[in-house]
Amino acid sequence: MSTGKSMINDLTEGSVTRKLLAFAAPLFVSNALQAVYNLVDMVVVGQFIGGAGMSAVSIGGDLLHLLTFVAMGFSSAGQVLIAQSVGAGEMQRVRKTIGTMFSFMLSAGLVIALLCYVIRVPLLAWLNTPDESYAYTMDYTVTCITGLVFIYGYNLVSAILRGMGDSKRPFLFVAIAAVLNMALDVLFVVVFRMAVFGAALATVIGQGVSFLFSVAYLYRHRDSFAFDFRLRSFRPDRDALRRLVNLGVPMAIQSAAISFSKIVLMSWINASGVVYSALAGIYNKINTIVAVVSNAFTTAGSTMVGQNLGAGKTERVPKILRTIAAITLSICLVLSLVLLLAGRQVFGVFTGDEAVLAVSAVLVGPCVLNFFGSATRSVAFAIINGSGNTRLNLAVALIDGMISRIGFAALLGFGLGLGCQGFWYGDALAGCVPIMIGGAYLLSGRWKSAGRYRA
Repeated sequence: MSTGKSMINDLTEGSVTRKLLAFAAPLFVSNALQAVYNLVDMVVVGQFIGGAGMSAVSIGGDLLHLLTFVAMGFSSAGQVLIAQSVGAGEMQRVRKTIGTMFSFMLSAGLVIALLCYVIRVPLLAWLNTPDESYAYTMDYTVTCITGLVFIYGYNLVSAILRGMGDSKRPFLFVAIAAVLNMALDVLFVVVFRMAVFGAALATVIGQGVSFLFSVAYLYRHRDSFAFDFRLRSFRPDRDALRRLVNLGVPMAIQSAAISFSKIVLMSWINASGVVYSALAGIYNKINTIVAVVSNAFTTAGSTMVGQNLGAGKTERVPKILRTIAAITLSICLVLSLVLLLAGRQVFGVFTGDEAVLAVSAVLVGPCVLNFFGSATRSVAFAIINGSGNTRLNLAVALIDGMISRIGFAALLGFGLGLGCQGFWYGDALAGCVPIMIGGAYLLSGRWKSAGRYRA
């Protein structure tokens, strides 16, 4: 079998800015499409069903995000490991990592989906799901759980391609899911009157089709990275699994911790009724806009840092981080001005429910603060994840995801009596923690000795 590198994009040569922008641009558009089709669920449901439907999509969406913590953590870890192996020219290690990722992540997706279906009733009870939206929330949650394996599958294929420097194909696969999801949202919810179940079904179908297309592409180009897709190739390699687990567990904990803390906040907010539950959905969706930028540059930065450290070119890393900071902060400044000047109009896109819009101004401050926290996270995680620092990643996961987020929210919401607005401010403040830790790590210079990842 050929081991040619036609799918490999070398990010260790040439202009840092041009390489970063060229790699990040498809990721940005890809994340934007994901955000758009997630927003479409909220907008269609909000306009045609109302506050109870928005509450259901908000609660179900947060729960689904929590259930993807293994997909997020281990796909990010696999991407870094592949990037470092590509930078070091070790294609045999790339092949073993790919096979191990397939077996581990798809199995994890199936197990988590089955487990969560069994405990679906106590899950919604724990979340203080409002009575008015309970039936809708159950429909949305159960439907999305059935498609969880597609989310895991898409994330692992995208991680493989991005680790090899290819950000264009994952964008195409997301585009397929986005277009299909938006079309089916309108068909199922507006035309067929399938309510929240229709929105969830549209999402699952879009994700499933996207996953099948991505696997087909990977199979057609298998000669480019020495993976033959035979059954024996999916057998987990002990060394590859060890490296994947050592880096993936902290990243998964990070994803789970943040998602869990948001679920805790959602539970507190839901206790205030369906109006604030719907507002929480708007808050989360608004923040996905800046996450489009943040996630694109986090992914691009991690891959670039990983390849350059694998190749021993440490002098390029600070340039990568400075470029990320300049771009993300500039974009967040523009978004903040839009929200400050036209907040009610922005919130009105999601719903025409006057009860929700009447109190929507409480979201402006927390959203703006969260924008800048998200922008700086890109810099912090590019250096932490790209260098494969498992201990620091775990520390950030626990401090950012659990201690600071729940702690700040409880202090402001309960301690200072700010209620739901305090919970949102606490969430936003926690987003500023990673840059403090990542900045200290960068200044210490310890990342320079990371080189090729060693568990």
